[in-house]
Amino acid sequence: MAETIRDIAVEFVNNTGLSIVKAIAFFVLGLLVVKIVRIILRTVLFKSKLDSAAATFVISMVTIVLYIALVVLLVSTLGFSTAGIIAAFSAVALAVILALKDSLSSLANGIIIIFTKPFKKGDYIRIKDKDGLVQDIRLFNTKILTYSNEEIIIPNSDILINDVINYSTMPLRRIVFGIPVSYTADVAQVKQIILESVSSYKYVVKTPSPSVALEDFGESTFKFSVRAWAPNENYWDTYYDLREIVFNALREHGIEQPYNKLEIRLADGKQDLSVLRPAADGDAEKERK
Repeated sequence: MAETIRDIAVEFVNNTGLSIVKAIAFFVLGLLVVKIVRIILRTVLFKSKLDSAAATFVISMVTIVLYIALVVLLVSTLGFSTAGIIAAFSAVALAVILALKDSLSSLANGIIIIFTKPFKKGDYIRIKDKDGLVQDIRLFNTKILTYSNEEIIIPNSDILINDVINYSTMPLRRIVFGIPVSYTADVAQVKQIILESVSSYKYVVKTPSPSVALEDFGESTFKFSVRAWAPNENYWDTYYDLREIVFNALREHGIEQPYNKLEIRLADGKQDLSVLRPAADGDAEKERK
């Protein structure tokens, strides 16, 4: 009996016990390798020109792959068949993919956005009828903040199927606005006044130079189009200030900016206003008689 127990113990130590010890050693060593690889990747990627979101994504994907490889190694070390484990994992992965196809579509688009960089954090963008500053680019969605301080979460699957306008890509933006002027004004004088007032504004650049053009003839006004370029970060200040500056400059030179007027003319002759006043009690009595 003692010999049987000893043989079983020896066999356990030589086979199963050794496999368990090896599995524990591989597990500890694997965790150490994963940690070292993550540190190296974090150091290299964040010092490179790669976007922080892309760097984080790469580190996460490499970590997941390393953990899966570690699990397969541990299963193999313990003597189990890895073929069955891989087959089961594949079946589970397929079921997850089918159940989360919309989310995975957003994930795939998120990866594309991170690596192709149509926009980055801090850019002012417009997607369909939504616009704002990019706050965060995630794997499944993108967060933007409007100028009204509203937070909008847009699924990445909706971003790449729509036109994306990035207002922050170029250093300069063009300001365009129209202004009506009365037909009694001199066109050359109006253009000169507008051009001088626009060119003197602090944020308007000299190259490309601002311009003023007679755009159209309205029913009762000339329609001038004003164009000027300004640094991207000063766009909105320039846009609103120029409208006020041009308006004041034209008014100072006595140039009328017409507005809709309603003229009421009374026909000749006196009107009998008695019909407009309420009848007195005596009058009402006379009418009844």
